[in-house]
Amino acid sequence: MPKISKKGILMPESPIRKLVPFAENARKRGVKVYQLNIGQPDIETPKVALDAVKNNNLKILAYSRSEGSEEYRIKLSNYYHSKNIKVNHQEIIVTSGASEALSFAFGSIMDKDDEIIVPEPFYANYNGFSVANSLKIVPVVSTIENNFSLPSIEDFEKLITKKTKAILICNPNNPTGYLYSKKEIEKLVEIVKKHDLFLISDEVYREFTYDGGSHYSIMEDSSIAQNAIMIDSVSKRYSMCGARIGCVVSKNESVIKTVLKFAQSRLSPPTYAQIASEAALETPQSYFQEINTKYVSRRNLLIHELKKIDGLKVATPKGAFYCIVELPIEDASDFAQWMLEKFNFNNETIMVAPAEGFYSTEGLGKNQIRIAYVLNEKDLKTSVYILKLALEKYNS
Repeated sequence: MPKISKKGILMPESPIRKLVPFAENARKRGVKVYQLNIGQPDIETPKVALDAVKNNNLKILAYSRSEGSEEYRIKLSNYYHSKNIKVNHQEIIVTSGASEALSFAFGSIMDKDDEIIVPEPFYANYNGFSVANSLKIVPVVSTIENNFSLPSIEDFEKLITKKTKAILICNPNNPTGYLYSKKEIEKLVEIVKKHDLFLISDEVYREFTYDGGSHYSIMEDSSIAQNAIMIDSVSKRYSMCGARIGCVVSKNESVIKTVLKFAQSRLSPPTYAQIASEAALETPQSYFQEINTKYVSRRNLLIHELKKIDGLKVATPKGAFYCIVELPIEDASDFAQWMLEKFNFNNETIMVAPAEGFYSTEGLGKNQIRIAYVLNEKDLKTSVYILKLALEKYNS
């Protein structure tokens, strides 16, 4: 029998999606499942974006340019200027989501077995992207006790080898909700300049910052113009996850030229989705103010309710819409599956993402889950109560 590749065998399952069959089976049994496992906002997509697709008069749905339409990139650069990110449209490559953007960036700056340092826990698919590109993720551990703040410079520097090519962060962070401060970004700037590394920043949650905190982009620091690569997406910003439009942004001409070669090999990003994304840039700031108010309220309720559960630890997120929760159990994966297969309260249960898949260090995160607070407050409160009852029964 023909064999599967080593790369295919090493490719990790998604901790966010691997429990989907169990959730579907629960629904077939008539159990209502509250989905806390995936960052799919319940916020409506801006009408201006949907109308742009609905009302266009295209006669041929043709290829766009490999780097994305010029009109969209020009408007995108104007958006970035409003965020104090001074880039022009030629420094932007449009991609099919931030996932493709990251894969193109990895392929452009790293060779087989090269290393990239990432604070963990981190977005689970970073593991998959590294396997697909035959790279090695070197984790630097952040902890729930410190609210997942940036590890020390010393922790980073002791991991740097001749194989190290980049440091990757997600800011605000998925899965922790941590918002890196300007001072923390400056520490990373110091490291990449000293060791001549790339600094990649996944900034797809830029708009969602709380408690007076503000987002500071790596692109705002001109001293690392040649080191900085920003990854972005419309998925979370405009609640357009299905559009699959992202981008790579860099002032390093060699990086952009190389990313473009990867972009040419897959021809072009989707035309309709670019039309929607271009129109979405007209969304008023009031849209984000309303959403942030909603997320802060949900976060506050969620954290307040979670802290009522004995033996549970939770970090308070300062951005995005996720939090990591440490449970008084040994195996969160088993617990998450058990809740879908064998537990319900009033014919209702919850679906969570086991956090082990957000780590690459063996054994870390086994008793943790990630919760996405993308449900309304009533459903969030019900979900936490179900979690409380489930823990009591599971531990008994």
